[in-house]
Amino acid sequence: MDKQQIWDQVRSQALATPSIYGTVDFDAVPERFAGSAGDLSELRSASEAERAGLLADDGLMTLIRAYTFMGDRVADPYAALMPEYGFKRLIEMLDQACRHGIDSVADAPPELRNLIAAMETVPDWLNMAMVEEGARVERAAMAIMSPIAIRAAFIATFMNRYAALPMALTGTLSNASAARRVKETATFFATSVLPGALARNGEGFRAAAMVRLMHAMVRFNAMRKGRWDVPVYGIPIPQVDQMPAGLIGVTMMAASVLREGRSEFTAQERARVELSRYRCYLLGLPEALLATTPKEIVTLMAASLATLRSGFDDETCGNLLRATLGAYLPPDNSPISRVFDRVEKGFSKVFFVKNYAGGDVAKAASMGVVPNALDKTCYGIAAAVAGSRLLAYKLAINIPMFSAMADRRLVAIIGKQLANWGHAHFTTDAASYRPSAP
Repeated sequence: MDKQQIWDQVRSQALATPSIYGTVDFDAVPERFAGSAGDLSELRSASEAERAGLLADDGLMTLIRAYTFMGDRVADPYAALMPEYGFKRLIEMLDQACRHGIDSVADAPPELRNLIAAMETVPDWLNMAMVEEGARVERAAMAIMSPIAIRAAFIATFMNRYAALPMALTGTLSNASAARRVKETATFFATSVLPGALARNGEGFRAAAMVRLMHAMVRFNAMRKGRWDVPVYGIPIPQVDQMPAGLIGVTMMAASVLREGRSEFTAQERARVELSRYRCYLLGLPEALLATTPKEIVTLMAASLATLRSGFDDETCGNLLRATLGAYLPPDNSPISRVFDRVEKGFSKVFFVKNYAGGDVAKAASMGVVPNALDKTCYGIAAAVAGSRLLAYKLAINIPMFSAMADRRLVAIIGKQLANWGHAHFTTDAASYRPSAP
């Protein structure tokens, strides 16, 4: 797809969903887009020369700039039906269409038919056997690491005020709502690695549809008059902001491959990439952002970070951070659950300092995160126990004699986690929104 075709798609959103994009100036450059050499960006791991090289790549910058203004061309029109149907009815119809087919929905609106048809369209590159293999490989990490790491991973989504504002607008500043969002995120990714989950009738397919609708509802509600500052923030939840959540794992893997001097993935690594690509495809990300080689994957993620203006503010990011760290995630208040909550919170605090504050204790403290001695002990215990279990399962699933038994056990562990996290609602209520401020 050439530059003109990409921008034609972006601008067509104004015609397809005028209630969201009708007043957007797609030719303007929002404040969030850090396109000059002197701009401070979220690309912390590259030199000035490396960032300059990314900014000088006209094709790459066209791609990132365009998808900074791209929402979801099929889910957004469906979400825009909220005034007519109400958000609960939209969710019910989508759920029914996913579970029983679009023809089971009486008088299904064409916008719903378009959304389901887009998700049912099989991309030319899809190899479902490879996706299933990727899910099998990912199950160990999901089963063992997600209970202690999901809170810490979720924090990464709101460390930048330009990308985090939609989360703040939807009322995620309280501990209860933060806990719900963490569990919904965990539920989606855990569900997606279960056997057959991303097939047409799988639970992962349905969860992806619900996530798309939730994001589209955020856009619709946020873009109502007085609730969003487009010249500052661009549009809510653009495609480039969805890349990190869906691709951070394979990006880290790709970076590791390049550091080892390799230019290609192994078979298992390639399967993990295909799992992530198809999961992102179902979430609505365009193929142009779903790279396949280690270098392409790292370059695309670096370009997205290089053009996201750096910005941590206490009102948005700090409040989200504190609400998420304070949220209680276990399903009950039993002694075991309370102990786990304490250990997991300690792990998350130390993980935050190491990974999001670059090991800078003072910087972490300025954001409101000050791990104490008990937090550090919890981190050490959790990392050691989870690390040893993960290693044992990774060895087992690659030994023919034990692989099937180990995989069944991992599926059972994930199933139990999903039960503990409870039913994911994947909804957003316009009543909880507050106006944005530059």
